[in-house]
Amino acid sequence: MKLMEGKKGIIFGVSNARGIAYAIAKQIHEAGAEIAFTYANEAMESRVRPLAEEMNSKLIIECDVTKEDQVKKVFAEYEKVYGKLDFVIHAVAFANKEDLMGDFIDTSKEGWDLALSVSAYSLVSLARNAKPLMNEGGAMLALTYLGSEKVVANYNVMGVAKATLEASARYLAEDLGKIGVRVNCLSAGAVKTLAAKGISGFDRMLKAAILKSPLKRNVSLEDVGKTGLYLVSDLASGVTGEIVHVDCGCHAVYASIDEMEATYAYQKEHQ
Repeated sequence: MKLMEGKKGIIFGVSNARGIAYAIAKQIHEAGAEIAFTYANEAMESRVRPLAEEMNSKLIIECDVTKEDQVKKVFAEYEKVYGKLDFVIHAVAFANKEDLMGDFIDTSKEGWDLALSVSAYSLVSLARNAKPLMNEGGAMLALTYLGSEKVVANYNVMGVAKATLEASARYLAEDLGKIGVRVNCLSAGAVKTLAAKGISGFDRMLKAAILKSPLKRNVSLEDVGKTGLYLVSDLASGVTGEIVHVDCGCHAVYASIDEMEATYAYQKEHQ
């Protein structure tokens, strides 16, 4: 019997086959689960539908997570097709491009509201509407990043949004724990995705991660996907309110020997 056989759930935020959300969905599907998919708008449907159909999804539906009526409709349609929920995956984040460069101090009120609404409050909305359908032993999982804990160049308001997401997940873990549902966040390291291309200087971040990482490599999409599978499966039955880092250990290291030597060599060369 496969790990997720008989389990059913929904994922918000798959946009292409080179993203973290897809990597997690793929692992969960291969482990035997049935997955419903959402797409943000009509323009995204042509990207998401083939990926969902590849996993034999019975429900592929539009959802702007900032609109409560659409969220309610998604779960109503989900119930008609699948019945109860075993997992919900939140892989939704957005910030204006201009707010992901320059100085954080220049973030506009509009940019702040947009980033936190799409990237953090949406988890609360999904949880509230998913709750009546969740099976005991079910799980919610949200995607985050180390920029929530430490300053990361050009991550700016998204770091604040992810910090808000993580705090929200802890409070939701308390609320949903009363019905036996777990809520966790997966903090993936720098990994090559289409979304990451929107972060200025990302190629340098990948190189720096190799120097810092105890494993001396970048994390892969497969690494992240497998951890996502673990967190929504019964293997993580006692894990909730947690931020699980999948970054080859980067979060645990302030400065590695390799990193210090590279910095010294650079400084010497440019004296």
